[in-house]
Amino acid sequence: MERIAGINPDRFLWCCADQGVSVEECASANDVAMANFDKLLAGEPSLTFNQLKKVAEYFGRGVLFFLEQTPVSEATVHSPQFRTLANQKPELSARIKALIERVERQRTVYLTLREEVDDGNYPRYSPPELDRLTPKQAAATARAWLGLGPSNDFEDYRRAIEAQGLLVFRSNGYNGKWQIAKESTILGFSLYDPDCPVIVVKKQAADAQQVFTLMHELGHLLLHRSSSIDDDEDMHARSGREQEANAFAGHLLVPDSFLPLITDRERPDDVALYDDWLAEHRKSWGVSSEVILRRLMDSRRLPRDLYAAYRQWKNARHVEVKDGGNRAYRHREPKHVFGDVYVRTVLGALSGKRISLSKACSYLDNLKVQDVHLLERHYAGF
Repeated sequence: MERIAGINPDRFLWCCADQGVSVEECASANDVAMANFDKLLAGEPSLTFNQLKKVAEYFGRGVLFFLEQTPVSEATVHSPQFRTLANQKPELSARIKALIERVERQRTVYLTLREEVDDGNYPRYSPPELDRLTPKQAAATARAWLGLGPSNDFEDYRRAIEAQGLLVFRSNGYNGKWQIAKESTILGFSLYDPDCPVIVVKKQAADAQQVFTLMHELGHLLLHRSSSIDDDEDMHARSGREQEANAFAGHLLVPDSFLPLITDRERPDDVALYDDWLAEHRKSWGVSSEVILRRLMDSRRLPRDLYAAYRQWKNARHVEVKDGGNRAYRHREPKHVFGDVYVRTVLGALSGKRISLSKACSYLDNLKVQDVHLLERHYAGF
């Protein structure tokens, strides 16, 4: 096949450096002979169109990006939100960086479609005024803003947040472009935007773990009006903005009015039995035992050494996070990953003939045509 001339080697090398991969790793990942990249770097005709397309997709770029002869402008290529996250965690993997950019593109798709099909019923982001409030006060205000009842699970919290004009994505459990790898320490991130912020939560073994990450990221958006990316260490920070986001999440999920429902005299002597002791409340509030225990400790109803002992016991237990699963419901995966509001927007644009079926497939995680039709039937109640 004909080899393409004019591929900009500097742009290719910039992508390698940006993603933290070597030329050899790129060649191996895309099943392209290293000799072709040697020719590319020498400025000679090197890759076929299909090979260049594979490389472009690998780096999350378009083919034309590599044919432009001007230097790369990082301020143009990367959004301010992306640069904020990259500066917070300079060691971010290429996979996480690619996911951040993919989320940004997905938000752009949503906003574009929303404007085209808007019937006046789409929620608009209008956050509550939280300036000069403590995290506890801010949490109470935010809980009222979200309209939360006494019992909730992850999907309840997600719906409440999406109803206020935000998007909530959850990474996929399957190995692929929408997964945060189980070995990654990253638990979630948020991308601030005055019109449509996005929260991304890593899929974990228990929904309760995802719930705290969700509210921690919401805290960053509402309290700090900034983007953030967080790992397990951030979720236990004792100072700074991370501590504020933790306090906000704890008070929002377990407000003071919930604490009298817990009976101290029933607390077991063995920390290994705390999960049983708190089972009813955990299920009702959609939170982990650790969140409740932390609130009890901060309220001086639980000694710090018992909280530490519970955490030590819990961390010593190995919980297997399984990949894969039954893909008989592949058509529902976009709803699990992108949320109900996003999926309804795409399907609304499709039914209104604003986009083609092939576009809908690409916007819905590259579903096959038959899966898009199954998803339509699912939303229609069939």
